[in-house]
Amino acid sequence: MTPNDMSSINISGPEEFIEYFDISRETLELLDIYANTLQHWQKTINLVAPSTLDSVWQRHFADSAQLLKLAPENVTSWVDLGSGAGFPGLVIAILIHGKRGAEAGSVVRLIESDARKAAFLGEIARRTSVAVDIVPRRIELSSTQANFEPVEVVTARALAPLERLLGLAYRFFNDGTIGLFPKGRDVEREIEAARKDWQFDVRLEQSLTDPEGRIAVIEHLKAKSKG
Repeated sequence: MTPNDMSSINISGPEEFIEYFDISRETLELLDIYANTLQHWQKTINLVAPSTLDSVWQRHFADSAQLLKLAPENVTSWVDLGSGAGFPGLVIAILIHGKRGAEAGSVVRLIESDARKAAFLGEIARRTSVAVDIVPRRIELSSTQANFEPVEVVTARALAPLERLLGLAYRFFNDGTIGLFPKGRDVEREIEAARKDWQFDVRLEQSLTDPEGRIAVIEHLKAKSKG
């Protein structure tokens, strides 16, 4: 489970972002709308840690965008759990829109139970005209899970320890699903704890935005039989 040897990047603003991630100027404009709207809404709703607002292109946009490189090239179904202010799911939706245009349709679903955060996600989707499906319900409810089929990619950032996270994500997995879960320095410990109840293959990718961060790439997730 040794992470790949990848150097961290420093994305201080839009120009570095467009150069590293090779996106169009039109897509950059959508992300700029996102950044400005986040700054405005943050005054009344705690969407992100205030200390990260001045480094939004690195801490939130680049941190989210790096996951797209680990997903299937033409992914058609993606679920983001506990989306919060849209990281990583809404950034992913904007990048997919930028690559494929409006004909891509709604590839990404964002599950976020906080009504105010869900409203923020809807405002970004409206202002950018990016198709995204926002589900303002709790992930663990069976009524929420019943509305989903397995997807190609499941993501979640800073939602829960891996052991609990796999329990939330399990409903969305089949044999071909990939889970992309950014984690910190304790990822090895989380993996070992998760193996008590879950069987899965995992590899760790070095985060491009955090020298101590890793992305746990989970495949072939199955619940272990009890007893």
